[in-house]
Amino acid sequence: MELLVAEPHGMCSGVARALEMAQRVLAEHPGETLWCFHELVHNEHIVADLQARGVRFVNEIEVIPCGARVLFSAHGVSPEVRHAAAVRQLEIVDATCPFVAKVHAEARRYAAEALPIVLIGHKGHDEVVGIVGEAAEQITVVESYEDVLTLRGRLAQRSVMVLSQTTVSEAMYEARVAELKAEGFDVRFPKALDICYATRERQQAVRELAQQVDMVLVLGSRNSSNSKRLVEVAEKAGCKAALLASPAELDTLDLGSPARLGLTSGASTPEALLDQLRADLNARYRIES
Repeated sequence: MELLVAEPHGMCSGVARALEMAQRVLAEHPGETLWCFHELVHNEHIVADLQARGVRFVNEIEVIPCGARVLFSAHGVSPEVRHAAAVRQLEIVDATCPFVAKVHAEARRYAAEALPIVLIGHKGHDEVVGIVGEAAEQITVVESYEDVLTLRGRLAQRSVMVLSQTTVSEAMYEARVAELKAEGFDVRFPKALDICYATRERQQAVRELAQQVDMVLVLGSRNSSNSKRLVEVAEKAGCKAALLASPAELDTLDLGSPARLGLTSGASTPEALLDQLRADLNARYRIES
């Protein structure tokens, strides 16, 4: 079997930044409980490691003791959460990814201009929930064509500002924009695309990899939006693909007998895990480089 690894792959700068911030706080305040609102990043291995080092992950600000230190995840939080943290006099360590913070700023700006905002993203994702919180009355989350159709009866104003979750696939984004235009909406956009460069580069790398291999393995947690999008991109390119949450799941996967196997990892996946998966594959198959 020949093994091809996508480049680039793995941990992005926003995830690395959030992890470094958490590690720095732990080192500077040994023995102190560091609270984290939601998972710092969507990777179960990173979360487990931080838990072992004394980080407590919660989904409600109200359970954090007043005056404690809290880490906001890379996915960002709503103004409501920030207000709740201020009321409890929490010391905030804000690990929000700068690309996510950019979308928050855009939401505030265009809401202040009284523009209806269409946010292309996955409903319920931590990042989307935080952005919607900036202007819930003016933001509509659009995930599917059916969501686009519902806008016809909801928005009297035909001019809309289009924002997006930073980790959606370019194909999904382009499809929703095309559908908005087909429904007669005058779509406007920020100066720069909201899908972050790391997401775009990794999706393009997988798109190219899928043309060269019989199957693509994506290493990343199942609640990781960007990891799931990599699987979708490979499949859309006509290649069989599978998501592995850990190298251990290789034992449960029927690979068949691909002559060429592609490998990549999500933007929250530590490189050590990919190294382990490569070693496990090498132990099971005769890998040709």
